[in-house]
Amino acid sequence: MGLTSMAVLLLAISAAVVLFALTIWLWPRLGKKSIGSILGRVGMMLATQLTLFAAIGLWANQSFGFYGSWADLFGQVKSEGVVVDHSATGKRVQVIGTQAVKVPRGDVPRVGGKIEKINVAGVDSKINGPAYVYLPPEYFQPEYAKKNFPASVVLTGYPGTSEALIKGLDYPVRAHKLAKAKKMQPTILVMLRPSVIGQRDTECIDIPNGPQAETFFTKDLRKAVSQRYRVGDKAANWGIIGNSTGGYCALKIAMRHPEAYSAAASLSGYYKALQDPTTGSLFGGSKKLENENNVMWRLKNTKTPPISVLVTSSEQGEHNYKDTLKFIKLAKDDARVSSIILDSGGHNFNTWRRELNPTLQWMGSRLSA
Repeated sequence: MGLTSMAVLLLAISAAVVLFALTIWLWPRLGKKSIGSILGRVGMMLATQLTLFAAIGLWANQSFGFYGSWADLFGQVKSEGVVVDHSATGKRVQVIGTQAVKVPRGDVPRVGGKIEKINVAGVDSKINGPAYVYLPPEYFQPEYAKKNFPASVVLTGYPGTSEALIKGLDYPVRAHKLAKAKKMQPTILVMLRPSVIGQRDTECIDIPNGPQAETFFTKDLRKAVSQRYRVGDKAANWGIIGNSTGGYCALKIAMRHPEAYSAAASLSGYYKALQDPTTGSLFGGSKKLENENNVMWRLKNTKTPPISVLVTSSEQGEHNYKDTLKFIKLAKDDARVSSIILDSGGHNFNTWRRELNPTLQWMGSRLSA
């Protein structure tokens, strides 16, 4: 059972409940003033606390995607990186691994599609970053051999792992099932973290004298994927989805670069860049750059581009609820704004899972091949 599987979490919760009940039941029997009884009580308390902390830790990891596997958790992933010689090949994308989609006959690409792990060489941004690309079954079917597909970039929150988009939020499986049910068109998904430079939270900004993350997402990533796969290079062919930090990135990038993305979905996203020790200085003291990356400021002071936007929140449990209502009210001009507002739901994977199917359907209806 995988680290992020629901079975492991339920097993840990069950163990904690059983040990707690067992401790209450056995406590009177261990009340004697003997070494054995004292050790028994200490052992029962320690075991109960360990299972409780394990359950909480597993829940937190499943919600925020800190570790993708048991090997990742215990530092046992020892496989070395792959050298990508871009100057010699001139290629922007190198495929460094593949995996099947977890659907029936998922190991057959024309039936289940395929997931490829790639490395993207950022020619303009000078950033090289890994990503996962989901190719739908139609991509491998003869009748679609000359057809281009729409594509959507999918971003995690910070911190988070791109593997969590596959194992925790099940993007490829959801897209496969929705397309099979004719609820969305077959779409290529490009899944990665918004932090393309080590552990620094760039907030997807071109930082003065620092990482050019925005250029990576608006130019390098799109160009690289379009050259490698059958995806158009127009904005109408591209969408961008994200949760939390990824949601802010998706919304901000599409509003600042309608020439790159025609649709954006922000799941529990916020509306201006956060600055803390994980981000460092983002704007180099420039108030102008800070304002330009503030979504609310843009709504009030610039013309809203003709893009489609989906924002989500919850009446109870989400910190962005009031700002989301404010965004919907301020949105104007040519933008097409949609929303998903849940009655309740926290800032976690469970909430985003409830929003993903309608989000993918919405995105599929906004893009052209």
